[in-house]
Formats: sequence, C-alpha cells, structure tokens
Amino acid sequence: MSLTENELEKLLHTVFAPRPTDRVLTILVDVPDETVPDSKEWRERRELAYDWWVKCISFKHTLGLERIAILYYPNVGSANNDLPDTFYSWGGRPRELDSARLRAEGLPVPRDEALSGTDWIIVLSEFSATAPCKMLAKIHRFRGATMPGFIPSMLPSLAVDYDAVHARIMAMKTRLDRAEAERILFEARGSLYTLDADLRYRTATPSSGMFHDDAVVGNLPSGETYIVPYEGEREGEPSRTNGTIPVQFGDEIVVYRVERNRAVEVIGDGPAAERERSMLSREPAYGNIAEIGHGVLGEFGCTAVGNLLMDEKLGLHVAFGRSEHFGGIVSPKSFNDPKHVVHIDRVYVPSLQPDVIVKSVTLMYPDGERETIMRDGTWTV
Repeated sequence: MSLTENELEKLLHTVFAPRPTDRVLTILVDVPDETVPDSKEWRERRELAYDWWVKCISFKHTLGLERIAILYYPNVGSANNDLPDTFYSWGGRPRELDSARLRAEGLPVPRDEALSGTDWIIVLSEFSATAPCKMLAKIHRFRGATMPGFIPSMLPSLAVDYDAVHARIMAMKTRLDRAEAERILFEARGSLYTLDADLRYRTATPSSGMFHDDAVVGNLPSGETYIVPYEGEREGEPSRTNGTIPVQFGDEIVVYRVERNRAVEVIGDGPAAERERSMLSREPAYGNIAEIGHGVLGEFGCTAVGNLLMDEKLGLHVAFGRSEHFGGIVSPKSFNDPKHVVHIDRVYVPSLQPDVIVKSVTLMYPDGERETIMRDGTWTV
C-alpha cells in the first residue's frame, strides 16, 4: 500500500509549494541496531521511503528539482534526540538494512553537508526527528516534513483537505496568541483535575502540513496549533503553570502535580506511576510541560492508529520534556543523560485514554474575557 505517482506529486506540491530556486529533495530514513530491534512496521516504512524515492525520481522535473536523494542513519534510540553527525548513502532496497551493515557497506555523508545541500527533506523514521530537524533547519535553511512512526494505515490522512485544516488551526492560533492563560479541566473516573497553563510571552505555531516558508519543519500528516507554556526564564517572573494532569497508562491513572511548569510529583501506586516517578527523579527536565497541542484531524474523519504522529493531531495533547525546538528553553543539555532526551505527547482522545475526559478548555484574555474552546472533548471553535 502506497501512494500513486500522481498522488505523491500532488502531495509534494501541497506540502512544499515548489519555488524556482528549489533543486534537491532528500529522504532520510533511520535503521535498527542491536539495541533497538527491527519490526514489521519499521521494515514497511523503509520500503515506503524507497518506493517514494523511486517515484519522485520519475517526476522530479515537474517539481523543478534536479536531484532526489535517499540517505540512511543509525537510529538515535529515543524520540527527538539529536541526529548523528553522519548519514549514509546505500545502494539497494533497505528492507533488511541495519546499522551494522549500513556502517560497513554504506558511503558516509556528513550530516551538515547533506542538509546544507538540500531544499526539502522528508524524514520517515522510527524515532521522531522533528526537534533536531527544526533546529538544523535554522542553520541549513531547508524545509521539511517529519513522519515518525508512519505506517500504511495513515495514508488516508495525507488526502485530507489541508486548506480547510489550515483555516481551522489559524482560527485557533489567533485565540492562543491573544490569551495569557489556558485552563484545562480533566475528569478521570469521577475525579476532577485542573491545569492552568501560563501563555504569557508566547505565540502559538500552526502546523497544517504545508511547509512553504524558509527553515520550517513540521509533522506530516499534520493539523494542530501548539504553544509552549511560559517556562519562567525571565528574571523575577516565575511561570504560573500549576495544577494536576491525569494520564491513563493501560488500566492505571497516573497524576502529575505541576508547579511553575514542572511536574514535581507523580501520584499513584501502580507500576506505571513508579516508572514515571523514577524517570522524573533521574531526569527533572522530563517534567517540563513542553507543549499544549490543539489537534483538529479528529473532526476531519481521521481516527487513532496507535502512533503519536497521527494520534496527537486528533485532539488536545500535553507534552513533557524537550521544548526548545518549539520556542521554549528546555534542550538536550537540560537532561542528565543524552539517552533520556525526550519530547513525549499525552493525547486525550477516547480511543487512547478512555477513562480521561477533557471536560473543557478555556482561554483567559488580558481584558478579563474568557472563551471556552473545547467542551467534552469537542472543539467549539
């Protein structure tokens, strides 16, 4: 299952809006190793990347491009960790390719050389590369679509009317830019929890699956407006983000107590709570409230597939960890161990967290006005 040449060509026109100066598209793909074993979905993704590479070569001139490259790299072990310094060119189909074989048989290409020589990138990876690619795009000036964990069941989402999605999320952005706080009221098994997110000194970012501006990178499929709560970096101005956040892990509800935009306590007695408590103890930066995301694809007929790339675009989500790629201050250097660097979204849709409901999302404006933009899990904007 893949896109036809015509469908793929149309998608690239929509996503990148080719310019006369555009010359190179680079497809990036990560591969498994002895620490992170291969899987059926990962093999299918590598095959999909190879299929797209071959198809793009056939119509590259209609996009105004001169070269279509495909490069591979050893996986980085966790979501949004920094990319390795070296990519590899490798001949042949990549279905059984792993890191050892890649290093032994591939032709090394310095990462910065590859990225400075491309105009567009598409990253079909096991681990999200969105954060590092956002930062690298500022240096190398490419435009990019990251597709972590993409699987064939997500292909219908690439046919969504992204002009309509764009209009919807821009309406959301206008409100978030004006607001100084966002109150989220959760209900989990009869108990209520409230998070007050501090939106001062921040602007929202629309991510509509159209990356037309210089140095812009985002997820594909997309369809959200996200904002990083103020993290307290101004002297004498602590963050006002406080409250509690429930997250369902299987049958267990874990509650994070948040002070000044950091989860400082994990409440719960089960194995998931203990695991989260241990992670927070090892890596306090993991507790940073890194993003409030407002996904809209659920209202365009898309459904959860068990993958964050797709699922976070369906409705409200709250992310923990790294934030500097979204305009915050928590970076890989904020973590004690580079292997623990993460930006992880907790998505509030019934198929993923059936026992946690977003009762309401209310924006507070500087003039005292309040506007409720979600009720019982459904956007009202």
